[in-house]
Amino acid sequence: MSLNTVPASVAMLKVLEDWGVDHLFGYPGGSFNSTMAALAEQKDQIKYIQVRHEQVGALAAAADAKLTGKIGVAFGSAGPGATNLLTGLYDAKEDHAPVLALVGQTPRAVMNSHFFQEFNEDPMFEDVSVYCRTVMTPESLPHVVDQAIREAYKHQGVATVIIPNDLGYVQIPDIAYGSHSATDDKKLPQPEPTAAEIDEFLALVKEAKRPVFHVGRGIQDGGDALIELSKKLQVPLVMTGLAKGHVDESYEGNLGMANRAASKAADEIMASADLVIALGADFPFAKLVYTTHPFKFVQIDNDRTELGRHHTLDLGIWSDATAFVEAALDRSEQAPESAFFKAAAADKENWFAYQKQLQDDTRSPLRAEPIYKQINRVADPDAVFAIDIGDNIINSFRHLHVTPKNKFVISAIFASMGSGLPAALAGQLSYPGRQVWNVAGDGAFSMIMQDLLTEKKYDLPIINVITANTTLNFIKSEQDDVAMHHSGIDLADQDFAMIAKGMGVEAVTVTEASELPAAFDKAIEVTKAGRPFLIDAKISAARSLPVEELQLKDTENGVEEVLSPTYNSNLDLQRPASVREFLDSYDGQNLKTLPEFFEEYGVEW
Repeated sequence: MSLNTVPASVAMLKVLEDWGVDHLFGYPGGSFNSTMAALAEQKDQIKYIQVRHEQVGALAAAADAKLTGKIGVAFGSAGPGATNLLTGLYDAKEDHAPVLALVGQTPRAVMNSHFFQEFNEDPMFEDVSVYCRTVMTPESLPHVVDQAIREAYKHQGVATVIIPNDLGYVQIPDIAYGSHSATDDKKLPQPEPTAAEIDEFLALVKEAKRPVFHVGRGIQDGGDALIELSKKLQVPLVMTGLAKGHVDESYEGNLGMANRAASKAADEIMASADLVIALGADFPFAKLVYTTHPFKFVQIDNDRTELGRHHTLDLGIWSDATAFVEAALDRSEQAPESAFFKAAAADKENWFAYQKQLQDDTRSPLRAEPIYKQINRVADPDAVFAIDIGDNIINSFRHLHVTPKNKFVISAIFASMGSGLPAALAGQLSYPGRQVWNVAGDGAFSMIMQDLLTEKKYDLPIINVITANTTLNFIKSEQDDVAMHHSGIDLADQDFAMIAKGMGVEAVTVTEASELPAAFDKAIEVTKAGRPFLIDAKISAARSLPVEELQLKDTENGVEEVLSPTYNSNLDLQRPASVREFLDSYDGQNLKTLPEFFEEYGVEW
C-alpha cells in the first residue's frame, strides 16, 4: 500500500501548526523558496507576515515569545537574510525567550562551491542558539524542526534550523512528524522551599534594620501574596524592569525600579539597605547597584545557576518565587510597625507627587511626561504596551500605569533599539482585539519605521507614539557625566506624520501639551475602526531627573545624601553646588532627601 506524499517543507509547516504556531515573520529570498511555496499551500493554517527587514521579523518573534510564553518563529534567506536575523535572535537569547529561526541555504548541489550568497552559516548561529542544525535529508526536515522547538522550550532560547533550499521540494510520506501532545502543555514542576530555609530567612529579616525585597519577573502571578508578605514583615519592595506590572504599583510599599530607569525612592532605599532579598530576579545592573555598600544578601530563584551570580550569598534558596512567598506567609508572624518602612513609603509618596507634577506640566516646549498622562487616560485595562529602547524606558517605568491585566514588553538585556514596532506587531497578532501601543523615540523608530507598511498591509490597529527630540537623549545623558564634549548625539529632524501618511497610515503632529487630548482621542477612534495610527510628538530634550546620581555617605552624625562626583562632568556643563540645587534644577523643589525622611521617622542607621 503506497503512502500519500507531501513536500518536505509542507510537512515541516504541519509540525509548526501541531505546536500551535499560527503566524510567523520573514522576508523571502531565492534560497528559501521551497518554504515560501509551502506557506502558500498552507496559507489557511498558518499566516505568513511579510516584514520589510529580517531584523524586524526576528525581534517580532522574540516579542511573541515574551508576550505569550509560546514559541516565536522568524525566517531569513541565505546570506544577508541570515545575518539580518541576528539582532533579534540575540534579543531572544538574552531575555530567555523561546524562538525558532528558520534559515535558508543554497541547494546541496552547489554548496561548497563559493556559490552566490553561500557561506557556512552554522558557526554564525552557534553562539546565539541553544540548538543549531543544518538539515541533511528531506525526510529529516520536519523531525529536526520538531526537535528544535523542544530544545527552544527546554532552554528558553533560540533554536536555529538551516535548510538547503532543494530539500523542501522533495516529496516525503504524508505522516504525522510532530511530537507535540497535551502533556507538553502541562506546567513545569517548580522547586519549593523547606521549612528550615524559610525559618533561616525570617531570622535574617528579624535581625535586619533596613531589609528590602528586590523583585524580578519570577514573581509572576504572586504579586498580591507578595504585598501581603511585605506588609506582614514590614519590608518595602524594589522592582526590576521586567517585573513591572506584576505587583500593584499603587501599593505604598512598592517603590518602583532601581538604578537609572528608576524612582528616587527605590534608589535611595536600595542604597540604605542592610539586607537585600532578591526574589526571582536576574539583575543585569547588579555590578552597579549591589556594590555601593555592604549588605547581607538572600536570593530566591527557581534556576540554581542564578544563585550567587550577582552577589555573595548569605542565604540561597532554590525555589519558585511565589511558592517561597506563600511559605513565608504561612510561617511568619506580624512584625511591629517599622520606621524604615514608613520612611520608604513616605519617600515613594513624595516621589509620586513629583511625577504627577511633571505629568500635569503644560509649559512649552512639550515634555514626555504629559504624553504618558494621555496614554494612561485612554489605554484599555488590558492594553499591550511595546516600549522601545531609550528615554522611553525611563519614562515608562516612571509614568506608565501597568497592571497584571496588561502585557508589557521591552528588549531588556540586549536593549535593541528598534524593538518597539516589531513587538507591537507581535502583540496585535497574538492578542487580536486588544489595544496595542508602540512607544518609541525618533532614534529608535527611524531604524525600523519602514515596517509601518506591515501594520498597514495587515490592518493591524497599532497606536504608534513617537517622542521626537532630535537627540539620542539616553546617550546624551550618559555623556553628561563624562569629561568630554557631547559627540554624535544630534539627529536630523523628520516629519514622521508625513512619512506615515506616505505609507497610508493616518497620523498627526503635536508640539504643545494642549494638543495632546485631541490627538490621543483621534488615535483611539482610528484604531477602534481597525486602522493603525501615528502620533509624532515633538518634545524637549531636557534630561529627566537622574536619580542614580544620588549617593549616601556615612558621617559622624549619621547618613548624608551627596551627588556622584561624575555628575555633569561634561566639559559643556556646570555642576550644582548641592543636592538641594540639583533637585531644584529639575523642578524638584518639593522633593525631600532620604536623610530628611529618616530623621522624620526616626530610622536607625
